[in-house]
Amino acid sequence: MTEDRGGALVGAHISIAGGVSLAFERGVEAGCASMQIFTKNATRWEAPPLGYDEAARFRSEQTRSRIAPVVAHGSYLINLASPDPALLERSRRAFLEELQRSGTLGLPCVITHPGAHMGAGVEAGLARVAESLDWLEERAGEGAPLVCLENTAGPGTVLAGDFAHLGAIFGRVRSPDRLGVCLDTCHAHAAGYDFTTPAAYRDTLAALEAAVGPGRILALHLNDAKGERGGRLDRHEHLGRGRIGLECFRLFMNDPRFVAVPKIIETPKEDDGRPMDPVNLGVLRRLVGLTRVPAALASEAL
Repeated sequence: MTEDRGGALVGAHISIAGGVSLAFERGVEAGCASMQIFTKNATRWEAPPLGYDEAARFRSEQTRSRIAPVVAHGSYLINLASPDPALLERSRRAFLEELQRSGTLGLPCVITHPGAHMGAGVEAGLARVAESLDWLEERAGEGAPLVCLENTAGPGTVLAGDFAHLGAIFGRVRSPDRLGVCLDTCHAHAAGYDFTTPAAYRDTLAALEAAVGPGRILALHLNDAKGERGGRLDRHEHLGRGRIGLECFRLFMNDPRFVAVPKIIETPKEDDGRPMDPVNLGVLRRLVGLTRVPAALASEAL
C-alpha cells in the first residue's frame, strides 16, 4: 500500500470480479489506502450467498494489504423511494441483503442513492425513503453497517439533488444516528453546488451541514465532472480535466474535518489504455499540504 501523507485515506472503487477478496490485490496495485466495492453484481438482483471461506479470505487480505476502511456501494437497481409496491419490496429486501453481506465482511457502511419518486412527487418519495430506512433498521439487527445516503445530480424524478432532501430524510427516520452522508463532488456540481473557490467550498459544505447536521459525512466521492454546474449531467471526469477543477480537491484534501474520512475516486479507469486510478490518486496525494494548486500540477492534469 502506498503510504498517505496526513492521513489522506484516498482510494478508488475496485472490482470484485472473481470474488470479493480479490479486490485487495487490485487495490494495492492502484495505490489505494481506502477502497470502495460492490459486495455483489450491481446490475443483478440475485447473488450467490457470501460463503464463510470467502469472507475469511476477505478479512485476511484486508489485514495483509492494510487497506482500510473499505466501504460498500449498493446496487443501482435499488429504489427505496419507489411508489410501485412490488419494486419497493424487492428494493428493501435487496438492500437488507447488501447490509448483511457488508456486515459479514466487517464493512462500516453501505452507500446508496436515496432513489427516485417516479412521478409520485418529492414529498411522497422522501417519506417512502424514510419508511424504507426504518424498515431496514428494524430488520438489520444490532451492529449492522450504517446506511450512507449519497447526494445525486438530481435529474428527472431522482431525489437528493437538493441537500434539503437529505435533511428531510434525516428528520423523518426513527434512528438518524444510524445514517451518514456520502458527498459526491460531481453530483453536487451537476446539481448546482459550487466548490471552485474557498468561499464557495465553505458555503456548499455549510449548506449540507445545515440540512443534515455536523459530522454526518462518512465518505467522500472525489470526482471531477464533464458537465456544466447545474446541468444535471452525472458524468465523471479525471481530476483536473473537468469543470470543477483541482482547487476543489485541494480544499477537501486539506480539510481537517475529513482526515479520517475515506476519499474515493470513481473516475474513468483508463485513458488511451493507461490505467488511471494510480494517476488520479497521485493527484490527490500531491495536493496534501498545499495552500494553492501549482500551475505545473494543473497543466499536468490537463
